[in-house]
Amino acid sequence: MAGAANIMRFAAMGTRVELHRFCGGADDALAAARRAIEAVDDALTIHRPSPATAMNEALLAGRPAALDDELLFRAVEAAADGHAATKGLFDVAADLRTGTRWSMIAFDRAARRIAAERPIALDFGGFGKGFALDRASAALREAGVRSALLTAGESSITVIGEHPLGGPWPFSIPHPEQPDAELLVVELCDQALSISATVGAGTRAPERAAIVDPRSGSPVEVPACAVSIESNGTLAEIMSTALLVADRKAAQCLLRDGAGRRFHFDLRSTSELPRKCA
Repeated sequence: MAGAANIMRFAAMGTRVELHRFCGGADDALAAARRAIEAVDDALTIHRPSPATAMNEALLAGRPAALDDELLFRAVEAAADGHAATKGLFDVAADLRTGTRWSMIAFDRAARRIAAERPIALDFGGFGKGFALDRASAALREAGVRSALLTAGESSITVIGEHPLGGPWPFSIPHPEQPDAELLVVELCDQALSISATVGAGTRAPERAAIVDPRSGSPVEVPACAVSIESNGTLAEIMSTALLVADRKAAQCLLRDGAGRRFHFDLRSTSELPRKCA
């Protein structure tokens, strides 16, 4: 019989975080996971002084920035890899107001420095949630946890091991504007899931920035939802964002990639549901 869950809830990364430990690990395992998430929040936030805001201040002033903070460096590195893997569809430098994009940035991994050809700022946004859950998951695994559920809001989920009752973890993905309608049912085991959408309650939050197509610099206005299941939360966030930005041809390339399970829903017509990887 599965043991009772050890649960921790707190606010971080601009959302509600929940950590559920079911099997294995020391009593302070969740505390270690929380510290890992809060460390990412402290490094990547652009809403208060942080290594990310210091980097952005330098780039906006036309100066290169040294990426001395380890978490910030790893986040920039992952963002660069995500931009390359999605052929530019994932872009933490895309800005609707300024027309900036990652192609304007020079990132020197070896020297851990970043520079830009014009004033620019990076916004890690939802990507940061997956990145933080990966750090928390690593902390739990290191503490010996064998079964756990981690969520950041309702759109970023990571699971460790199997469900405490055995087998994979089942999840139902609702329609973002019709909560009683089900878009998809998926199962996860040692995987991460990310949901991105252009419609729904979350997109109407006052502080929520529009999703920008980095190729055109225009906001993505087609009502759509993308779901990505990957080996880690960072990649899941990258791919769900890229799918939401992609046109039909680019989306099909991402959907055919065998690295994960990916789904794209055009919510203008039920005849389009679902489009998914083979």
